[in-house]
Amino acid sequence: MESVRKVTLSKKMYISDIISKDEGLDVELLGWAENVRVHGGLTFINLRDSTGSIQIAIRKNVVGEEVYNKITQLDRESSLRVIGTLRRDPRAPGGVEVSAKSVEIIGVSHDFPIKKGVGKRFLLDHRHLQLRRPKAIAVLRIRETAIKGFREWFEANGFVEVQAPIFITAAVEGGATLFPVRYFGKTVYLTQSSQFYLEAAIFAFERVYALEPSFRAEKSRTPKHLTEFWHLEAEVAFANHDDIMRVEEELVYHAAKKITEERRRELSVLGRDNFKISEPPYPRITYDEALDLLASKGISIKWGDDLGAESEKVLANSFDTPFFVTKFPVSTRSFYHMPDPQRPEVTLSSDFYAPGLGEITSGGQRIHDLDLLLKKIKDFGLKPEDYEWYLDLRRYGSVPHAGFGLGIERFIKWIAGLPHVRDATMFPRTPTRVYP
Repeated sequence: MESVRKVTLSKKMYISDIISKDEGLDVELLGWAENVRVHGGLTFINLRDSTGSIQIAIRKNVVGEEVYNKITQLDRESSLRVIGTLRRDPRAPGGVEVSAKSVEIIGVSHDFPIKKGVGKRFLLDHRHLQLRRPKAIAVLRIRETAIKGFREWFEANGFVEVQAPIFITAAVEGGATLFPVRYFGKTVYLTQSSQFYLEAAIFAFERVYALEPSFRAEKSRTPKHLTEFWHLEAEVAFANHDDIMRVEEELVYHAAKKITEERRRELSVLGRDNFKISEPPYPRITYDEALDLLASKGISIKWGDDLGAESEKVLANSFDTPFFVTKFPVSTRSFYHMPDPQRPEVTLSSDFYAPGLGEITSGGQRIHDLDLLLKKIKDFGLKPEDYEWYLDLRRYGSVPHAGFGLGIERFIKWIAGLPHVRDATMFPRTPTRVYP
């Protein structure tokens, strides 16, 4: 295959490319001032670009008094063009700096508002500026690598990426969490999941996945929920519940391992130097066993109830590795989950837990029998006519199949050790926040 043709842009040098080069290299850098420190006729600026930061040493007798005076008045986040010489200096951060020959001020920053000690609400109100800070950059770099890892694994395992619609007409995960939208005189909804459309796509491609936003109108205040999140979903034809659990654990392992290999610096910025992940297969416990484990820790759950936030946290803290909770009761799952033939009151479904966090994926085997799916739709108080096209998938060559969904922000929260999923995305959306 022909290699990708590269485009030449105005910016030709990046900090990460020059940091290990020999002393004496002439460089031209474009970036932003992280800080400005004036010492008489010598000023130091930590210059940041998208790849890292480096110290710039600026001398009045080199750049001239007029330019130098302007430089000493700069605030953080002013943008600059620096031409200079790379030199080694053990006193400089990282042991290297650029001795400036000329400095051009591109954009002046006045009184940059992100200061030490400002509160979380202030940071969220100024998220468009907070994104420039080292920890936010580290999180987004880890997120980028995770998504690359997911796509890498899917491609290597014969999956086809497809795109599903955002506007939908029927609920996938329950009508109470739908966002209504006026659509040419009628009401439609923002998608909760691409699952049904992926189920349609397996008849063409057998193994499919999608990475798209999903929307849930949940008034949740937990650190694991957003009203808009990025949803990685997959479906596999001719597959059962055990098959899809193997897909989930291998996928998560690959992406997490890629992060530990390629994002050590970012993990260190976040205090996650010691993060590591063991190889699958991972432990599997049933819902019944989970209830027994919770009971041993003083938490009583009525059989048939879903596992709440407290229960989930206790379970997650009981394991050092990722693990599955399997065979949830029918009462806790959506209508499309396949009942266990050996025990119809439970489903062939599972949640995949990250240690210390809780559920990051949910999946299982889908009902592929038309009559059974029709019965379940009615049992759940839904209208079969709202799912007519979905029922067609069972009328024309139906096959056993299984799938799952993974929340990107929850995955990043776990890897990066974040206090809240809103820190794992660029511009979080919650019940109380749609700005900026």
